[in-house]
Amino acid sequence: MSELHIVGLAGNITAPSKTRALVGQALDLAGAGLQARTTLFEIADFGEDLGRARRADDLSPQARHNLDTLLQADALIVATPIYKGSYPGLFKHLIDLIDPAALLRKPVLIAATGGGEKHALAVEHQLRPLFAFFEARVLSTAVHVSDRDFSEGRLVSDPALNRLARAIDEFSTIFPRAARIRAAAE
Repeated sequence: MSELHIVGLAGNITAPSKTRALVGQALDLAGAGLQARTTLFEIADFGEDLGRARRADDLSPQARHNLDTLLQADALIVATPIYKGSYPGLFKHLIDLIDPAALLRKPVLIAATGGGEKHALAVEHQLRPLFAFFEARVLSTAVHVSDRDFSEGRLVSDPALNRLARAIDEFSTIFPRAARIRAAAE
């Protein structure tokens, strides 16, 4: 088995962001837990021409390379901020450029950040159906965190960290060999 590669996508259009911090911490946990290689992308990594692209081939060569890296990953961790009950338009536009068959059975951890608990169900009502359309293997545990779960740009709330760890642990059932390698190393 080649090295497991997990790619994170932070669907925020601003930097720094809590969404990026969440994806970064999730990738750190997944990378350590499964001895996986990780890569983190933000919307800005898909170039200034993202909004004008009508298909993936319209992206710049670097943005297209980044999209190909995301699509070739063994698993994804995707998080987006929630604004007024949904994800940002540029995040959705990037997802719209993906071929409907490209994420078939790909494990995806879905997560969201929001200003408060008012947006907590958006991860279930917005992200889960979006990735179900692609027939991705969306993990059963989704993660929503709010502003109060962060301190100094890091996720610090014990309940949020525990939920994130439970979600990451679901990758162990999908990639049992990686989990066994991890256990043997401990």
